[in-house]
Amino acid sequence: QVQLVESGGGLVQAGGSLRLSCAASGRTFSSGGMGWFRQAPGKEREFVGGISWNGGTTYYADSVKGRFTLSRDNAKNTVYLQMNSLKPEDTAVYYCAATRLRVGVAPSLYAYWGQGTQVTVSS
Repeated sequence: QVQLVESGGGLVQAGGSLRLSCAASGRTFSSGGMGWFRQAPGKEREFVGGISWNGGTTYYADSVKGRFTLSRDNAKNTVYLQMNSLKPEDTAVYYCAATRLRVGVAPSLYAYWGQGTQVTVSS
């Protein structure tokens, strides 16, 4: 089993920044990667970005490209999502997820999920 714990959410004004962390513990793995998803009230869960454990290749949704940056600390089994220039439409619960498969946009690729952290961006 893999346990994922997110932290770093909160309330921020539009244009501000937040950094989310996702710490993995348990039977972690070196293949696959981690993804971040978000879900706003009444909307489907959507892919925000992902990073592979090997090589650190990153992937981003078009809506966050240029504003969000993923990084990882393999020694700490932790992935970070730096969110800059936040907009009210970024308001959602953000989830990290782990996959032993390839990083991709489909939630079904990810077997392990964190509990989520709320991000609220005020206008």
